Amino acid sequence: MPENKKREKFEELAEKRVTETLKKMRLIGNLSNRNNYDYTDEHVKQILSKLEEELKILRTKFSESHREKESTFKFK
Repeated sequence: MPENKKREKFEELAEKRVTETLKKMRLIGNLSNRNNYDYTDEHVKQILSKLEEELKILRTKFSESHREKESTFKFK
């Protein structure tokens, strides 16, 4: 695949995936509405910790070779 095609594909997919992720993050933010939901500080801590962990993994992927690890989220 020519370099410019690879760049175009990267940009196309990155824009779509980042936009989808931002929308999902806003939906997670909607959970902060205490009129609709009941949660503890520990719930918030676990959510933010997991998101920060995944962002750290993402940074690593763009900076060096790595082995991908599948990840899920469950409250403890």
